[in-house]
Amino acid sequence: MSIIHILNSHNMDNRGFEDLKGRVCIITGGAGVLGTAMTTAMCRAGVKTVVANLDGEAARDLAARLHSEYGTETMGLEVDVLDKSALFEAKDEVIGRFGRIDALVNAAGGNSPKATTKVEQIEPGSGNDISDNFFGLDTESFRQVFDLNFMGTLLPTMIFGNVMTDRGRGVIINISSMNSFRPLTKIPAYSAAKASVNNFTQWLAVHFGKTGVRVNAIAPGFFLTDQNRFLLTDRSTGELTPRGRRIIENTPTGKFGKPEDVQGVILFLLSDISSFINGVVLPVDGGYSAFGGV
Repeated sequence: MSIIHILNSHNMDNRGFEDLKGRVCIITGGAGVLGTAMTTAMCRAGVKTVVANLDGEAARDLAARLHSEYGTETMGLEVDVLDKSALFEAKDEVIGRFGRIDALVNAAGGNSPKATTKVEQIEPGSGNDISDNFFGLDTESFRQVFDLNFMGTLLPTMIFGNVMTDRGRGVIINISSMNSFRPLTKIPAYSAAKASVNNFTQWLAVHFGKTGVRVNAIAPGFFLTDQNRFLLTDRSTGELTPRGRRIIENTPTGKFGKPEDVQGVILFLLSDISSFINGVVLPVDGGYSAFGGV
């Protein structure tokens, strides 16, 4: 039997994302740069999308705009992903309106300049001034960045994921980062948190393996966002910093990603087309993770 015949026999020939129409998905951080791109893709595919965002006004505005543009049912909620009571309230609101939850995208996250070192390496003989290096990092800011990215993934999964395991069906997608594979200089808190997200994704995929709920992650490469712009471009000129130029030189496609570049992969992982994919962390990075530098 040919592979084409096998595919056709399983109704996989030329199938798009029609199975997503009418499903209910919550996306945390849904009004951010990459979050907006993913939310747009889901609404365009007919997914009833709940935009959960710390900035409630931004969430409601985006939900209203996408509903007007695509006709898909949407909902904007102000939610702090580190506040369990707020997450429980959000779950009740979503269930009250839609009756179920089919998917969760954990896109809330970010970095802070206060959890970032000013120098890439400590130079021998540089003296005792620790303000620019690891020893001078503000530990509270480090904790806040770690909590936002890791606990901000764990807590929504605990509260919304239980709805899916009880139903015996669902998809959870965590948003990781290229820093999780290759920790970048200057950003230890963000890199450590995203590496933890990868491990948690794999652990949870096994833990949920028999429940009908799949857990995967996307690891975006380098996209110009509000969180990393101060590291990659000059504040005054807008030109690439030396760090930004090195990233481009080590990205085989020779460019930063565009927010739209995450749209296809989010729909693919949400869809039943990827029903046997579980526990993976998928890079969307222009080949950065494949390049050894020479």
